[in-house]
Amino acid sequence: MKQIIIIGGGAAGFFCASNLDEKKYKITILEQNSDVLQKVKISGGGRCNVTHACFDPRELVQFYPRGNKELLSVFTKFQPGDTMDWFDQHSVPLKIENDNRVFPESNSSQTIINTFLNEIQNKKVEVKTKCSVKEIEKQDEKYLVKTSLGDFLADYIVYTTGSSPKSLKIVENLGHKIVDLVPSLFTFNIKDELLQDIPGTSFENAEISIPALKTEESGPLLITHWGLSGPAVLKISAWEAISLAKVKYQFEIEVNFISKSMDDAEEIFQSFKQSNPKKTIGQAKIFDITNRFWQKILTVSQVDLNKQISNISGKEMQKVLENLCSKNLKVSGKSTFKDEFVTAGGVDLKEINFKNMSSKLLPNFYIAGEVLNIDAVTGGFNFQACWSEGWLIAQNLNNLS
Repeated sequence: MKQIIIIGGGAAGFFCASNLDEKKYKITILEQNSDVLQKVKISGGGRCNVTHACFDPRELVQFYPRGNKELLSVFTKFQPGDTMDWFDQHSVPLKIENDNRVFPESNSSQTIINTFLNEIQNKKVEVKTKCSVKEIEKQDEKYLVKTSLGDFLADYIVYTTGSSPKSLKIVENLGHKIVDLVPSLFTFNIKDELLQDIPGTSFENAEISIPALKTEESGPLLITHWGLSGPAVLKISAWEAISLAKVKYQFEIEVNFISKSMDDAEEIFQSFKQSNPKKTIGQAKIFDITNRFWQKILTVSQVDLNKQISNISGKEMQKVLENLCSKNLKVSGKSTFKDEFVTAGGVDLKEINFKNMSSKLLPNFYIAGEVLNIDAVTGGFNFQACWSEGWLIAQNLNNLS
């Protein structure tokens, strides 16, 4: 019986193992940590954001800053609808939340982990934890995998190690080109009077641009103790991961907290001023923002909170609107987003056959998951790439004569 060795006990490795034909192969998973599926466990705050309810592959690839062209063919064969079917067939009810993220109904990542563990137990897949791979040698038609627990001989390798520099070095030694790793999905560290003392303040839809890169994003925004976070920041950090690494995370952004043009905002302000001339500016609810943030805007704009609206000068109004609609902020550094650390970079995609995720350089060698130069914005997309790639590998191996 031919031996498949899956190196890396994460999402891609386990999904591949769960779909392999155990009558045809002896399957072993090697994991360097003491626990498998660690990212699955912490994803979505411990609830596991399994996938995203986007069922058109052409739309789906728009969420991947790197890998979007290559993943189109992958998603036409296995997309989020197929993932949901797979879990349904394995008695895991899933739910689609308002933002289209998909979670297990149990709200626990353990449900997903148990499903995989049961599946590979039924298939008699051997799992070796605390097994660190040191080197892989090509030996005639086979591969010799040298590990901290001894040597293993494999007919087929499925390489799903995640993006650790050590695992990339191993595959680089076998001849693969590695695109430099840089962080993706991070929040912005900003020290500015406007953001001080109001962490937890959120905006339903804000616009952020990085003028130097001529790029912008919109979406929910959150003020944190360190600066700015939320989907708008995470999206722009993913798409510009490489450019922002080059400038060492020192750059300027412009934020429109209310997603309205200066002209539209001025019209709203003037109309409120006419209807409520006697109201004090500090208590006025002119825009859809929290009272705390409105008072902060007024303070930073040097407007007396107790002034009646009718007495607000044109100059004061302009200052308030500038801070609301086009506030310039200096970013100096980044913070990792929760535990969902994602990297851009990895194995060069030109060296992968996306029909079946096989290496174009190494026979009987498959590569999937975060070790590839593929990454996505937050929302279940990184896992979906893992499920789809793992499934393709399993189908290809199952169909070999």
